[in-house]
Amino acid sequence: MNRIATFFKLKEHDTTLQREILGGITTFLAMSYIIFVQPGVLSAAGMDFQAVMTATCLAAAIATVLMGLVANYPVALAPGMGENFFFAFTLCGAAPLGFGLTWQQALAAVLLAGIFFIAITLTGLRTRIVNSIPDSLKCSIAAGIGLFITFIGLKYGGLVTASPGTLVRMGDLHQPAVLATVCGLLLIVVLLGYRVRGAILIGILATTAICAIMGLVHYQGVFSMLLHLAPTFWKFDLAGLLRVPPVRLGTAIFVLFYLALFDTVGTLVGVGQQAGLLRDGKLPRVERALFADAVGTTVGAALGTSTITCYIESAAGVSDGARTGMASIVTGALLAASLFFSPLAAMIGGGVKVGEAVLYPTLAPALIVVGSMMLRPLRELKWDDPTEYLPAFLLLVGIPLTFSIADGIAFGLITYSIAKVATGRWRECPALTYIFAVLFVLQFLIH
Repeated sequence: MNRIATFFKLKEHDTTLQREILGGITTFLAMSYIIFVQPGVLSAAGMDFQAVMTATCLAAAIATVLMGLVANYPVALAPGMGENFFFAFTLCGAAPLGFGLTWQQALAAVLLAGIFFIAITLTGLRTRIVNSIPDSLKCSIAAGIGLFITFIGLKYGGLVTASPGTLVRMGDLHQPAVLATVCGLLLIVVLLGYRVRGAILIGILATTAICAIMGLVHYQGVFSMLLHLAPTFWKFDLAGLLRVPPVRLGTAIFVLFYLALFDTVGTLVGVGQQAGLLRDGKLPRVERALFADAVGTTVGAALGTSTITCYIESAAGVSDGARTGMASIVTGALLAASLFFSPLAAMIGGGVKVGEAVLYPTLAPALIVVGSMMLRPLRELKWDDPTEYLPAFLLLVGIPLTFSIADGIAFGLITYSIAKVATGRWRECPALTYIFAVLFVLQFLIH
C-alpha cells in the first residue's frame, strides 16, 4: 500500500487509495455505455459487432492504464463519440457526402493519424498547443465541457428532446425513464447536500435499482466468455488507403487530427482544471498524457476500433474524489474485466429504448450533476475585460450548442485572436493561438 501511495503521490494530491478506487469505479460506470454504443455505430460500416466490442474494451483499457502509469492523471480514454460517427458515416460513407473508404481503409487512416500523433507528441508540439491556450479560455473550456456534459445528461435522461421549432423542448415527464432520471437526480442532490462520500456512484447504482423496479432494465446475467477479435484485428488496409486520391486522403487525415487533437486538449484542460492539476495555468506532465492518447489511437486501429480520446466522463470520477492515475488504473482494470462481465455492464450502461430514442436514465443524473460542478472556474475570468470574457463566453456556449468540444474551442480562439489584434493588444495572445485561429477559419471555409 505504501508503494502505491508513493508511486501515485497520493499524499501530495491530498487523496487516499479509497477515494481513488471510488473515483475509478464512478468513471467506469459513467462511460460504460461506450462498450455497447461503439460496436453499434461501427457495425453500420460493416464491422463485426462482437469484435468491435472486444477491441473497444481492450484499447480503452490499455490507453487508460497507460494514462495512469505514465501521466498519473485521473483521466480515462476510449473511442471518442463523434470520431466514431465520422468513421462510420463519413470516412466509410458513400460519395459525394462521404469519402467512400472501406472500413479497412478507414482503420488505416486512424492508424496513420495515431502514428502522426505520437510523432508530434514526442516533438513537444502538442504540449505547446495545450500550454498556449490563454488562461481565460482554459477556464471556459472546463465550464463549456460542464454544460456539454449536463446537456448530454438531460438528453440521456429524456428531460429534453428535439423540437423542430425550438431545437429542444421539455421531455415527457410521464415516461418511466424520465421519472427514474428525476428520482436519481434528486437523490444525488440530497446526498451531496449531506456531503456523503461517493454520492455520484451511489446515485448511479440507486438509479439502476429504480430502473429495475420500473422494468426498464433487466438482469441479463453476470459472466460471459464471448470474446471475439479476429474479424477486425490487424485488418487495416494501408495499401488500399494509399491508392485514394491525395486530396481526399489528406482531408480525411486532417479531420481525424483536428477532431482528436482538440477533443483531447479540451478534455485534459477541463478535467485537469476540476481536479486542481493546473500549475500556473499549465498542466504538468501533459506530454505524457498526450502520449497515452496517441498510443491508444494507434493500438485501437490495430485492434479494430476508431480514434481513442480522453473522456469527459472522467469528471464524474474526479467529482467523487479521484486525483491521480490510481483512479485510471481502476477504470482500466474494469474496462478489461467488462470483456468477461458484459451482461452486468449492459444492465447499467446499455441504454433503454423509448420509442425511436435510446435513453440512459441510469447515467443521466450523474452527468447532470457533474456538469454543474465544472462551472467553478468561471469565477477566475477577468469580467472587467471584454477581450477576455467575451471570447471565453463564446467558447463556453459554443461547445454544447455545436455539440463539439473542437468547434467550441475554435469559436474561442478565433474571437480571442481578433479581439486582441483589433484593440492593439496583440502581444497578449500567444503565437500558436493565432496560427490555430487561422487554421480553424480555413477549416470552416473549406468544410
